[in-house]
Amino acid sequence: MDADLDSLATAPYVRIDDELKARPELRLWRPKVGIAPKLSDAELMTMAVVQVLLGFAKEAQWIRYASKHLRFRRRVHTPRGRTGPVHTR
Repeated sequence: MDADLDSLATAPYVRIDDELKARPELRLWRPKVGIAPKLSDAELMTMAVVQVLLGFAKEAQWIRYASKHLRFRRRVHTPRGRTGPVHTR
């Protein structure tokens, strides 16, 4: 199951990343100063797309699910503001 979920996340990521490189006007606006983002625009958009594809309407449920089933090496912010490592196998 995890391999299929990783494949599901990889396909839109590649497409979104390529599209953002080809059309920089589609990138999200970011201030020039401040805290550096932990996710790229393509990663953030991919997470939103996969959340919708899997039918998660509540962000808290999606974050819990993604933390357990997606294999990416980032820290995920929980709805209560705490951070936790994403499990890798």
